[in-house]
Amino acid sequence: MDYSAALKDYTAFDFDDGRWNRKVFRRGAGPAVIVIHEMPGLHPLVIRFADRVAAAGMTVYLPSLFGEPGRPVSTGYALGQMFMGMCIRREFNAWSGGKSSPMVDWLRALARKAHGECGGRGVGAVGMCFTGGFALAMMTEPSVVAPVLSQPSMPITMRAGKRSIDVSPEEFACAKKRFKDENLSAIGLRFKSDKLVPDERFALLKDELGDKFEAIELEDEDSAPGPMNAHSVLTVNLIDKPGSRTKQAEERVIAFFKERTGA
Repeated sequence: MDYSAALKDYTAFDFDDGRWNRKVFRRGAGPAVIVIHEMPGLHPLVIRFADRVAAAGMTVYLPSLFGEPGRPVSTGYALGQMFMGMCIRREFNAWSGGKSSPMVDWLRALARKAHGECGGRGVGAVGMCFTGGFALAMMTEPSVVAPVLSQPSMPITMRAGKRSIDVSPEEFACAKKRFKDENLSAIGLRFKSDKLVPDERFALLKDELGDKFEAIELEDEDSAPGPMNAHSVLTVNLIDKPGSRTKQAEERVIAFFKERTGA
């Protein structure tokens, strides 16, 4: 099927860092924010969030890392992409704690390009679920100044242990140094009951980053129903009504991007 209508307001281009080539969709004006989609791909509710970032006065970059751009979420589609991402694709790390995905190198290169094109104080980045830890790992790129980790679900905890995240010690150390030296910070979002984002993972982030980590943790009743309940804070499980806890979380993230990038 043709899902292109979901991205009709975006300009598409191919970006090649010398190792991987992926399509990127761009919209807006002002400093750049990279919105890294969740499983199963660049679906309409990720695009909705990106639209709101653009409407707030920023240029949004939507890389398509896997799946079909614009295709809506379904259980079968999600399961298929999860299998591919965890078991087959070499550019992603799903199993090892203390190790980022190779695809983060491509995202860092995209951030450099975006900052060069859009200016501002730097680039914002949000990862979601499978890509949730990517924004923190991207902090080794100096242009990245506003990392957001929305329900960071990797690594799968069977091998890595719950107190782990897919960020290397070197990347973690770089982020901590930059947070202190440049007065930066990060935001993390999750539903408290979400087994894919265990308490121990957020405890690790709180312990390592201290008051430089703003944790937004929600209850089950704050979640809109979806294929997976109480998981995707900014997309599938967002209650799109003024005053809802998830709507407040969305507004906080967009305000964070504006503040840090100088929009």
